[in-house]
Amino acid sequence: MSEQDRVTIYCDGACSGNQFKGNRGGWGAVLSYQDAVKEVHGGEKNTSNQRMELTACIEALQRLKGKGLGVDVFSDSAYMVNGMRQRWYDRWEQNGWLNAQRKPVENRDLWERLLALVRSNDVTFHKVTGHSGINLNERADELARLGISELV
Repeated sequence: MSEQDRVTIYCDGACSGNQFKGNRGGWGAVLSYQDAVKEVHGGEKNTSNQRMELTACIEALQRLKGKGLGVDVFSDSAYMVNGMRQRWYDRWEQNGWLNAQRKPVENRDLWERLLALVRSNDVTFHKVTGHSGINLNERADELARLGISELV
């Protein structure tokens, strides 16, 4: 599969008041395939930055037309990228979704949704440095902040 035949996704999450009750979070993603570009975003109340990072990727992958597609996901979230590239989920699944401390894995619902989408396509995760001038990553960040601002 050539690079031109692969879908590129830049995704980002943001949270205002992270870890405080009543906070607001947003997610944003830019999907591109050949000459077509699609932007998506949204927001949630009472969430966390990690949940928004995972949600951004999930929402983008859900918009793919078909299965078995080649996809490159770019994110500045070490939590998500490391979790996927280092396959943290293998141990979690083997341990009944308990982490190394034998406590329930945080954000299990989102990890399971993400895994289902990843397993139906050929997805490669790439870590990028946030706020470093990468145009599509900066745009995904803007969309995540837009998601926050649109919450009532």
